[in-house]
Amino acid sequence: MATSENKPTILVIEDEAQMQRLLRVVLENAGYAVLTASTGNDGIVKAASLTPNAVLLDLGLPDMDGLSVLKRVREWSQVPVLVLSVRSDEEDKVKALDGCANDYITKPFSSGELLARLRAALRLAQAPAKVEIFHCGTLTVDLIARTTKVKGNPVRLTFTEYALLVLFIRHVGKALTHEQILREVWGPAESDRTGSLRVHIARLREKLEPEPSDPRYFLTEPGVGYRLVAPETAAVA
Repeated sequence: MATSENKPTILVIEDEAQMQRLLRVVLENAGYAVLTASTGNDGIVKAASLTPNAVLLDLGLPDMDGLSVLKRVREWSQVPVLVLSVRSDEEDKVKALDGCANDYITKPFSSGELLARLRAALRLAQAPAKVEIFHCGTLTVDLIARTTKVKGNPVRLTFTEYALLVLFIRHVGKALTHEQILREVWGPAESDRTGSLRVHIARLREKLEPEPSDPRYFLTEPGVGYRLVAPETAAVA
């Protein structure tokens, strides 16, 4: 959906009036049009009928849990959904991300962080369905030729390291849970290989990060998993 001024439209599903007003101010100041819903049911109806460009979803709604709203929306839409919640438990984050939320942001949060994560989610939604070449800082990955280069120099990756890299590129900007990564790369029966996953992430950082001890691209989401964060200059072709 776009307004007459062609602004991206964000649907805020949040029952707390003060937070709803704050999000409206932050989003409108950043150039977005804003729709609001104070209940899960109203949010589902507006998500279906008004087709926003992204959804900000609170988990603690008066009529239903936000995870139920997410499940309903995902039955028919891949609109970017960013969960905003005071719940900081690992279990809640994992459930939301496994339920196909694009991101999970714990309250309180800064407006800068919220807007950055929203931009990342919108970029991902607008990315071409078929990624061929991925650029991120000094890293270039040609997914057709299956080559990886840093500063123009070829980097040799193992089969598993490359599979991990491709998975992160396909979901750039999105936090992936340990379970999601293990299921996609190692298979559904390998959910206990978190130690091996940590080793492979360390190797990717060693080979691809400018400063492996202070990673810029492959970031850890404590208690959840990992995220590939591409600078604003990153692009896919």
